[in-house]
This record gives sequence, C-alpha cells and structure tokens, in this order.
Amino acid sequence: MAKDRLGWAMRFVVVVVRRPMLMLTKQDWRGTENLPTSGGCVIAVNHVSEFDVLALAHFLYDNGRVPRFLGKAEVFKVPIVGTILTSAGQIPVSRESENAARAFSAATAAVEAGECVVVYPEGTLSRDPDLWPMVGKSGAARIALTTGCPVVPCAQWGPQEVLAPYGRRPRLFPRKTMRIRAGAPVDLSDLAGREITAELLTTATARIMGAITSVLEDIRGVPAPVDRFDPRAAGVAVIGNPHRHRGDVPERPPAPRPETATPAKGVDETPAVAPRVDADGDLT
Repeated sequence: MAKDRLGWAMRFVVVVVRRPMLMLTKQDWRGTENLPTSGGCVIAVNHVSEFDVLALAHFLYDNGRVPRFLGKAEVFKVPIVGTILTSAGQIPVSRESENAARAFSAATAAVEAGECVVVYPEGTLSRDPDLWPMVGKSGAARIALTTGCPVVPCAQWGPQEVLAPYGRRPRLFPRKTMRIRAGAPVDLSDLAGREITAELLTTATARIMGAITSVLEDIRGVPAPVDRFDPRAAGVAVIGNPHRHRGDVPERPPAPRPETATPAKGVDETPAVAPRVDADGDLT
C-alpha cells in the first residue's frame, strides 16, 4: 500500500495532523470503494476552506493513499515548513508562467510513479455565494490525459464550518462533521490517445467539474445552480480574499443574452494548450 512509502517528513505530518483531526472533528466518509488501492491517480476536489486540505488528507491517508498536493511555491520558501513539504513529496507550483512546465512535469512524474496527486480544479477557494464548485481549470484533465490515470471526483462539505473561507478564527466546538465522498472515476476513455488540444481539455474539464458537483449535490441533498459561477464574469477577484475591500457577497452574473456565445458549463474558456500558471499561482 501507499503507506509503505512514507518518509520521515510525511510520518511527521501524520503524527502532527491525524490525532488532532480525530479528536477535534467527526468523520462522515463515503465512496471509499472508488479510491484506487494502488497506482497513480488524480483526486479532483472542490475547495471550500483552507481547512479542507487537512480534512481531505485525513480522508485519503486513512483509506490507504498518501496525498501529494500541488501548492503555491511561496509556501515552500518558508523556513522549516518548506523543508517538510518538499521532503513529504508535495509539489510546488510557481507563479511564473515559464515554470509551469516544471510543476506539470512533477505532477505527471508523481502519477507515473504510482502516487496519488490532489488537484483543486477551481484553482482557489470557491467564490460562489453558496460555495458550489466554480468554473474549472484544465490542470487535472491535462495530467489525466497525459498519463492515462484515473480521475476520482471528490467533494467535501463541513470544513467551512470550522474555518470560513479566508477566515482566521477556527470554530472547533462543538465538533464539526467532515463530510467527504469519493465518486466513481470520471470516464475519459473516449478522449484517450488523442492529441491534447484546447477543445479536448475543455471537454475533459467539463466532465470532471460536473462529476465533482454531482457528488457534492449528493452530500448536500440539494441541486447545484444550473450556471456554474465564474468569478471573472462576475467581476470578483480571483486572487486573495475577494471580500477584503467590499462587504457584500458576490452575486451571480445575469444570464447572457440568447445571441451571446458562452463557454461550456464548468470550463475555463482560455484556449491555452501548453501547461501554464495563472496569476493566482495555479497550474492550468
């Protein structure tokens, strides 16, 4: 199992994180049969709180997979923290676009080595007023189509009750329930072996975001909005805290006029094919 490959850094992280998570949160985990027990894979998941990284890592580790997260390179420059993250096999993503290929290569190499790589397709915390998944970026699709690995859609709900998006004061008591569910791998078989173009990435990304949203609908018990939230179209900042300079909550943009062409649901319409990093430091 993946746990046999733990190094000193990951063992340290497990000791520091796992026991407090067991003590301070409750777990409602489902769909664990959909997690590959071995071999490279991509976990594509929604992002509702900075705390959800710990919740998801706990879910994956206790179900036999050691997660490898893609994280902003700046965090890796922090003394001690950077050393631990690097030694634990986590993958830095630089803000400079010219270094995007390095992050993409590291992610694909990890998958090809049999690792479980976690990707947040939204690229940042959800700006949706109700925290539904936003439009997706193509990083997860690109890794999957390049390596042929399975993409497992996961959804989580509950971490935002511990720490609100961009919040600084955790609310640990009473104990909150971390509801995490893994869905069946996204079917990309008809796209395999084809030239990786913008159109192909658009199609694959739409399927991945749709699968994540469907799993979250099951958890929450209510349907998601028909139109996926696009922060750029809504005029909401995609870097940092979008509410820092405004007290209101972002509203959904009005429906486009019938004659206006719109991108496919849940897809970033940027037609780039080569791996790159956007201004928020996310692999796209």
